[in-house]
Amino acid sequence: MAVPALKQELQRKTFYATMHVTREEEWCVEAASAEEAKELLDSGYGLREHTGECIYWEVASIEE
Repeated sequence: MAVPALKQELQRKTFYATMHVTREEEWCVEAASAEEAKELLDSGYGLREHTGECIYWEVASIEE
């Protein structure tokens, strides 16, 4: 007996995506001046205090 097309469930697949995500984060670093703090942060030094909210995202690619 054939099953009506409306009663058939769609087959679901898993897709993997590469996403570009931008978020604002709060960081801190000890320094003698704001200029030194900026240089240190630009160089990768410091501690992340708060991850923050995602403010932008874009799907770069999707694979099956």
